[in-house]
Amino acid sequence: MTPKERQRLRRLHAYERAAWEGGARYICGIDEVGRGPLAGPVVACAVVIERPLRLEFLKDSKLVTELRRADLDTSIREQAVCVCLGWADHEEIDRINILAATKLAMNRALAGLAQAPCRVLVDALSIPGCLYPQTPIIGGDRKSAAIAAASIVAKVARDAHMTAMDAQYPGYGFAEHKGYSTSSHFDALDRLGPCAIHRRSFMPVISPRLKFMYEADAS
Repeated sequence: MTPKERQRLRRLHAYERAAWEGGARYICGIDEVGRGPLAGPVVACAVVIERPLRLEFLKDSKLVTELRRADLDTSIREQAVCVCLGWADHEEIDRINILAATKLAMNRALAGLAQAPCRVLVDALSIPGCLYPQTPIIGGDRKSAAIAAASIVAKVARDAHMTAMDAQYPGYGFAEHKGYSTSSHFDALDRLGPCAIHRRSFMPVISPRLKFMYEADAS
């Protein structure tokens, strides 16, 4: 690891270091992926650490290649105290809306942790009902190592799920775009209509002609 990368990782642990210096031992980073897609679940991940993550290239999952994300996912699981995923499926998203479903997935991830955290660092949101002190951080997946780690594990898990859905629902290209609003996805919706895992509450799913109102989001 280069000196420049070591310095970057030190800066990325600023929130965690402040918490440790304040007496906290177990720091949890939590993030989600899948708020933007037209199909599939939203997935949250909670990662608990008690020391800095020594992981070259650790950063927001959107800034990491697919191959490197897979390697980081393995290393994060090895170095973390514990990791837990929380899911909210397309039916829950349609029933309670995407923001509420995101917070539900985050609560599920926290509830499944094998080690209770002393402090929770959250990307942007406040989690209702969270049992632990929490710190929402705008742009947290680029400012906190634990949140960045959570974003990577969540991304790897959701991408694998959507690749599996490609075999179950062929023709939509889920393995390629993972449910996001790409041109090929809209073309498939035009040809085939929505399948069982599409989010009916998302307007472009039921009215593909409105796709111009919906920007692709690969987060």
